[in-house]
Amino acid sequence: MLKLHEIYGPVVRVAPNELSFDSAKSWADIYGVRKEHGNCFRKSRFYDGGNFADQAASIVSQRDHEKHQRMRKFLSRAFSEASLREQESLISDTINQFVARIAKEDVIDFTHWFNLLTFDIIGKLAFGRDFKGISTGETHFWINDVLGSMAQASVADTLARFPILGKVWLWFNPSWLSSVIKASTRHQQYTIDITNKRINEPSPQKDFMSYLTQDRDGVSDIQLAAHASDFVIAGSETTATTLAVVFYQMCTNITVQRKLENEVLTAFQSYNDITAASAAPLKYLHAVCLEAMRVFPPLPLGLPRDVPPEGSTIDSVYVPGGVTVSTNPYAACMNAESFSDPQTFDPERWLNCSSEDVLEASKPFSHGPRACLGRSLAWLELHVIIARLIYSYEFLLADEPFDWNANAEMHLLWKKPKLRMKLKQRCK
Repeated sequence: MLKLHEIYGPVVRVAPNELSFDSAKSWADIYGVRKEHGNCFRKSRFYDGGNFADQAASIVSQRDHEKHQRMRKFLSRAFSEASLREQESLISDTINQFVARIAKEDVIDFTHWFNLLTFDIIGKLAFGRDFKGISTGETHFWINDVLGSMAQASVADTLARFPILGKVWLWFNPSWLSSVIKASTRHQQYTIDITNKRINEPSPQKDFMSYLTQDRDGVSDIQLAAHASDFVIAGSETTATTLAVVFYQMCTNITVQRKLENEVLTAFQSYNDITAASAAPLKYLHAVCLEAMRVFPPLPLGLPRDVPPEGSTIDSVYVPGGVTVSTNPYAACMNAESFSDPQTFDPERWLNCSSEDVLEASKPFSHGPRACLGRSLAWLELHVIIARLIYSYEFLLADEPFDWNANAEMHLLWKKPKLRMKLKQRCK
């Protein structure tokens, strides 16, 4: 998509009835509330494929504005600042386990291990149990199903955009659809099983279900399972991606590494001093995360919306009603009209008030009333994990430097390259 926008400009037709935008203003025009329409644009039919077990729409797949608003209000109790403070010990204990566990490895693939960490955290938060990734070093079968489904979903999305091509492709690949259905069914059944287990076995520690199983008038068990499925997918892989990019960029940019290490090592007298509250004010660490999410957006997919029947104007371009539109995150973040030298990793652009960069072009948590509900959780994890790791270890790439972006593949999420690193414990 970046290449297409570089060739054809800020608006690109990507399917017979679909347009992609790459400007900063298009974020607000497509995903924000528009007074002339009374709301934001409705999600497209793309999201119908996300309904859980054909029985329940989730916070991600729900297209109706009012129903989505009710869902968001219901779920927000688990993601509030007060709730996260109550859940912080659970998150902190898992991070501590990770920091101690990786010391046993001579060379560690952080792409793999960050996935294990974030899936274990979200497992404890969503179901009161982890997936034993940190303790075993192995990926749980369910996680493989989740990650594998992202690649298959990108194929399904392409086929849906071009129906004739889809029919031809399925004719030559008849087993593909059955394998997708089988994997999806297994994923859904496992989600239902562990959700029911958590509902029937209250957790001694506060987790998401501690809040969601209270006063849930009209919210069924299958609906809770649908939401939990979203938590696992949206609340793990995206954070793991940003962590991997941060450490890749840190180890390939000595200036960034020294500044980040200096900020962390001077801010804390001991490892135990590093908490969500104490790590949040670290401005350079925060800027490094923002820049990591700019050069490699954790959710690279343009989230499709339908223009209302009366039509609308997006970044000064009139678009007829019924057309599907989206802002492509990667193209927007690499747009030279918004960012100077966009390919360069430069955290200072987030700290320099006089910067000419249009920072609003980077929206890693999306924009508007459907923006990421778990933003505060993501920031808590990023701040604490990065600070504790840097406080504990020195990091060095185990392989020759490589181009991270060029070695990654984009599906609905990213298929990331390996990030093999050597660790050296710091002298305290």
